[in-house]
Amino acid sequence: MLQTGLREGKNKSAVLKHCIPFVFLLAPFASVAAADRIDVPRRWVTQAVEETCPVTDFGGFQAQMALEGSWFIDETRMPDSRSPVRINVRLALPNGDELELERRQAGTQLRQFRVSYFEAVNNRHRPLLMAIADGSCKIQSGRVLRGEGDIWRFLDHLDDDLVNVKWSETLQAPWPEGEDSGGIRVALVDSGLVYDLDLFRDRLARDADGRPLGYDYWDLDPYPYDGDTSRGPFLPIRHGTAVASILVREAPNAELVPYRYPRPDMDRMGDLIERAARDGVRILAMPLGSRRAGDWRTFARAIERHDLLALVSAGNDGRDIDADPVYPATLELTNVLTVTSADEFGRLATGSNWGATSVDLMLPAENLEAIDFRGASIMASGSSYAVPRLAALAVRILEGEPELTAAELKSRILARAVRSPYERSGVLSVGWIPDPLAD
Repeated sequence: MLQTGLREGKNKSAVLKHCIPFVFLLAPFASVAAADRIDVPRRWVTQAVEETCPVTDFGGFQAQMALEGSWFIDETRMPDSRSPVRINVRLALPNGDELELERRQAGTQLRQFRVSYFEAVNNRHRPLLMAIADGSCKIQSGRVLRGEGDIWRFLDHLDDDLVNVKWSETLQAPWPEGEDSGGIRVALVDSGLVYDLDLFRDRLARDADGRPLGYDYWDLDPYPYDGDTSRGPFLPIRHGTAVASILVREAPNAELVPYRYPRPDMDRMGDLIERAARDGVRILAMPLGSRRAGDWRTFARAIERHDLLALVSAGNDGRDIDADPVYPATLELTNVLTVTSADEFGRLATGSNWGATSVDLMLPAENLEAIDFRGASIMASGSSYAVPRLAALAVRILEGEPELTAAELKSRILARAVRSPYERSGVLSVGWIPDPLAD
């Protein structure tokens, strides 16, 4: 499940199973990074690693002293100043650009050192280059953003020399051409979707002019391409594509309406729900949540005004969310179903959240085959992946009874739940669905 109120998402294991050759063709291949664009940033980043990474008593002023020509801006220590596991320092450079240094450690032992370069453009600093060094302060890899104007379209993964490009991943792409199939429309509210993969080209809901429906509520543009950048612009989390791949496999006639969730301003969730209603969405697949009830106030108000059924994940923190709430999973809304992950025997999966009041259902969602943002096959587990299985079941029910209201659809789904022989007390409100594909 994507944690909107935390710095980093927490979906459970998504282990690479095998790669297919075309993953290297997601962007025009370039063997060498553009020297004229990153030559100066590369020199600063390399020098910063060489001069500041070995500093034992690392901090803002120590970094400034080690890196000649820089000025200390600020410093952050997490979780606290006495025993930090991560120290972040920002430095200003003579040309007006900035560096961000990040030291990750266990106790006092260095584990990883990152240096990011931000260029000054139009009175702001935008990310350009990152170097990643190991615990011995040796650069292992780098990443550089490239695109047109203010839009980054590709993220190049660099070799340890910060020159040679190993591979490139797409950050933004135009919508593919296609036709609307007339299927049940499901909104995927997640980190977005790599909608130009062949898997999804003919699974996108479209308007009367053939334009795909969907919206990026993070960047406020019409292209909700997969990428949660809450942990940094060089390290996007690609979550939505894998989730969607399970949905379209189990409901092959469903139409996707992807919405990239509004991490910068969760009040936009109300607008998202209103757009979903206008777009003809019947089901919302929402494998995300946070610990802040305030993030979901506009969502709660909007969804009760429309005949939509929202399917949300319980989360993967291994806790009772009745006692320690996750939202929107624990909101008391009539047109919301909360689901968690079980193994094939009906046992609550390790690390999956539960709640005798808040969690309605368990579905088998461990070690599922999925397709990631590269088009590669992976194995995925967790309550995030119970959501698309439940959404696919809801689609198939609506295909047989398209006149059902959201309340009636919810009742049909809950009627399929039984008590698992392995279910411990206090875990679920209703029960588990052993095989969501058994129609």
